[in-house]
Amino acid sequence: MAKIICIGLGPGDPELMSVKARRLLSEAKVVAYFRKAGRAGQARRMVEGLIPAGAEEWPMEYPVTTEIAFDDPAYNAALAPFYDAWAARLAAAPDGAVVLCEGDPFLYGSFMHLHSRLPAGSVEVVPGIPGMAGCWTATGMPITWGDDVLTVLPATLPQAELARRAADTDALVVMKIGRNLPRLRAALKAAGRLEDAWLVEHGTMPGERVRRLAEVEEEAPYFSIALVHGRGRRP
Repeated sequence: MAKIICIGLGPGDPELMSVKARRLLSEAKVVAYFRKAGRAGQARRMVEGLIPAGAEEWPMEYPVTTEIAFDDPAYNAALAPFYDAWAARLAAAPDGAVVLCEGDPFLYGSFMHLHSRLPAGSVEVVPGIPGMAGCWTATGMPITWGDDVLTVLPATLPQAELARRAADTDALVVMKIGRNLPRLRAALKAAGRLEDAWLVEHGTMPGERVRRLAEVEEEAPYFSIALVHGRGRRP
């Protein structure tokens, strides 16, 4: 069976892609990537000019993204057959395929839903620099010191749960923000962490923006990460 190789593209800047990921992409005969219908797709934009001439491109267009709440049964009912169909198509590709994934494929990546459906032994995953690393580097400050505990949260959690976990950690990374920003802001304020929080939009990409989260009133872009830096032990 031909191999399906998922390459982590890193946080956004193409120069932060690993040497191995770039080599595998340069050899690909089929390149697949997720995208929202009607959009180019962030992963595809990140490899502009790097896909070999003659390679087939397979855009995997989500049937639903934010139109249905993720805890609505209709959400999984729409996505499950989508992942089933694409896993079957990739497994049948005679020359294998390279699947693109922003950041690291096993950190909140959509590819994990294909990975669990593909035959054992048919998949290789190439790790990538996670987006959060690009974002905390953009702030110019270390995210952790000494014995700091780092917690990673999705902003889709209930507000009370966000506040509880934010109060019970030293350093904090919050992903999946977008329209959840008002809830996150309220949770950080309740936890006494709002004044220390930063919002990084499009980290390492064109249009990168770093601001104090308390100063942000509008909805955050999808590619945004909130950060609270640790202040732990240091010499």
